[in-house]
Amino acid sequence: MPLRERLLRYLRGRLEGDPLPLRVRFWDGKAFDFGTTPTVTLTLHSREPVRALLKGDFARLGDAYVDGALSVEGDIEEILKIGIGLAERFGQFGRLARLASWIPRRRSIQRDAANIRYHYDVGNDFYRLWLDERMVYSCAYFKSGLEDIDTAQQQKLDHICRKLMLSPGERLLDLGCGWGGLLVWAATHYGVNGVGITLSERQYSYAKELVANSALAGRIDIRLQDYRGLNGDASFDKIASVGMYEHVGLENLPTYFQTAARMLRPGGAFLNHGIVATDPEGRAQGPAGGEFIDRYVFPGGAVPHLSRVLIELSRAGLEFADAEDLRPHYALTLQHWSRRLEARRDQAIRAAGEKRIRIWRVFLAGMAHAFDRRWLSIAQVLSFKPLDGGETMRPWTRAYQYANSLPRWDVIPKAGNLNWHANDTP
Repeated sequence: MPLRERLLRYLRGRLEGDPLPLRVRFWDGKAFDFGTTPTVTLTLHSREPVRALLKGDFARLGDAYVDGALSVEGDIEEILKIGIGLAERFGQFGRLARLASWIPRRRSIQRDAANIRYHYDVGNDFYRLWLDERMVYSCAYFKSGLEDIDTAQQQKLDHICRKLMLSPGERLLDLGCGWGGLLVWAATHYGVNGVGITLSERQYSYAKELVANSALAGRIDIRLQDYRGLNGDASFDKIASVGMYEHVGLENLPTYFQTAARMLRPGGAFLNHGIVATDPEGRAQGPAGGEFIDRYVFPGGAVPHLSRVLIELSRAGLEFADAEDLRPHYALTLQHWSRRLEARRDQAIRAAGEKRIRIWRVFLAGMAHAFDRRWLSIAQVLSFKPLDGGETMRPWTRAYQYANSLPRWDVIPKAGNLNWHANDTP
């Protein structure tokens, strides 16, 4: 049977009784509808993607899409729904999800640097098209869900600073500082001095220029540096890592958390903001997509379950104090980014090339859906480094994170110190 007829029979058999609003067009222009009012058109420009469809090989389909052997027309959110619908009907949903789980691989500082450059050095003009005005590339923080992306990212930066209880004159380390947004906000509004490190040359240049053109030139130091190259134990009062630890690899999580603990002064606070798996074993959820992301978006990336984060923090000698799940916030953040990219698609193609934009359209919309469906989540985890005597400086409640007042806090006593009483003055 000719390849086209095999595919049409295959699709009809799986879509019968529950059709999708899909039109399939072949390389000779002939088209076939699988719903009464198609909203998405899948064009197969050669026979190769047909063979991948018949085998349910979504990795090869992803390659075909990136290379232009197949193209998709329609609203990006509709395209995503159709793609997930096909995966479910092909019976590959669960099996491929298991295959997409993370497999550790050998890493090096040089390999990690190359992976970071691949993702972040696409160009500042590209990211500027769809990020907020401060170029913050991490989950925003919504108080009502109605804010624009600029307001939500400002709220996120301030939320982090409040959690860390930053005070004038303190030294803040930003692990993976991106384009410098958090450091500039913290120095401007909380009076800290800061050091930011990144492996992206484009981010480094942008952040250096941002600081140089501000009144903060003597208070913020931006470095092109790997976290494993940090020297000077107990050099910082507070440490933040926002959207960075996903790049270090599961096998390097102990080194990553131990480095943060080593660089933190006794009594200091460390906030880790990052994506976490929702499966307790860290397995991928939802339809296959891990291989596509690893190959085309985040090479070398991996995310653990929250329990692994807490274990590694404890092993590093830090005391876990608070965890806040921000999953709905990231679903909405990614939706904002996706829609902003769609609205500036022609400009994005000129900035980064058509192939790259095909990748990013699917990635942003797909990740928004993944967080919305609870296949992934994201958490801010706050921990403290005990004082030399074993006590921990930490607040009694979370009120300081939300109210315009100082935290009620003091030294938390060691077990057995029954005569100790907390200072209850703000």
